[in-house]
Amino acid sequence: MSHTIESVAHGTVTTPKGFKAAGVAAGIKGGEKLDLGILVSQVRCTAAGVFTTNAVKGASLLTTKEHLADGYAQAVIVNSGNANACTGERGLLDAKEMARALSRQLNIPVQDVLPSSTGVIGVYLPLPQIRDGVEKAVPRLREDGGEEMARAMMTTDTKPKYAARRVIAENQTFCLGGVAKGAGMIHPNMATMLVFLTTDARVDRQSLQTFLSEEIGASFNRFTIDGDTSCDDTVLLLANGLAGGRDIACDDSPLANAFREALHSLCLDLTMQLARDGEGVTKTAIVCVKGACTRADAVKIARSIAVSPLVKTAIHGQDPNWGRIINAAGYSGADFDPDCVDLWIGDVQVMERGERGRYEEEAAAQVMRGDGYEIILDLRQGTESDFYITTDFSNAYIDINADYRHRT
Repeated sequence: MSHTIESVAHGTVTTPKGFKAAGVAAGIKGGEKLDLGILVSQVRCTAAGVFTTNAVKGASLLTTKEHLADGYAQAVIVNSGNANACTGERGLLDAKEMARALSRQLNIPVQDVLPSSTGVIGVYLPLPQIRDGVEKAVPRLREDGGEEMARAMMTTDTKPKYAARRVIAENQTFCLGGVAKGAGMIHPNMATMLVFLTTDARVDRQSLQTFLSEEIGASFNRFTIDGDTSCDDTVLLLANGLAGGRDIACDDSPLANAFREALHSLCLDLTMQLARDGEGVTKTAIVCVKGACTRADAVKIARSIAVSPLVKTAIHGQDPNWGRIINAAGYSGADFDPDCVDLWIGDVQVMERGERGRYEEEAAAQVMRGDGYEIILDLRQGTESDFYITTDFSNAYIDINADYRHRT
């Protein structure tokens, strides 16, 4: 039986049944900026998470990993303006207290609260402000509070990121929703990036973790802003089952495939929102590598091109200097024959069988004046392919990060 997946207009993390959210100005950043967000499910959820591979990990992240060990959760609390990283034993105690403050207000076990933090590294959490913020936020929890939560997560982001999908499959209907933040220090191995996803589908905890782990490699881990990996990167997925229907297992059934497709659509949407709002970003490009002997080689080349500062500055300068692109492919460590390669910038073939193509410079430059386009590299040696999403480096990126601590 076929299925349908619809994008929900103005949908957020609270689009699935039984989820509420809120955001408040707790005073972590000072002034009236929203800086504390809460997400709560009506019932306990199965829960899954994927976290940074950085050896330096924030205390809130470590606490969430500990609380998530049983595969269940009911609430998320997130603060911006302070990463709670490199804060030692006190940081761990503060993260626990942050979770405990919410658990008391909701009357749920502290183990079912997942804390996250983002912002400046090496500063202790201001617990009095967080406790007061929780007291303000809980009465504000509402079904349309997803955008407010998304705003409370922002650091150097300029706009909130959220999306939702509605799925009709096998005579049942369920939704998925999400919010995300991240504008710089982004190069996900699993980037500073936080993503919170929800669904009202019934999914067991093992299947939920498998669905999420598989999806990370097809969206968030195919994206780079600046090549830096944060110590707080977290993606969480909560499933409360309130849509009813049959359990969705991570298999090859039509129901599982519909869930998998909707999750990918949602995560790719959020990934592109993150890319377009990256620090100083004016342009995005999708680097597509095809014709590789192995998928691993395709990923290596796509990543190498996407991360290259020379490629990224050429994208910003709208300069079709394709030599930078093929050079980045060459030092990727992938196995390919440069004499076989074809290369396109948009629909303009700039390289043919390892040499300059027959094209007009202005045609390629015109493509690069657009806000987004594809860079396609065909190795002509196999059948495997992959991609990476990249952005330009602008003067604004330097300005933002030269003054980061005063902007978050």
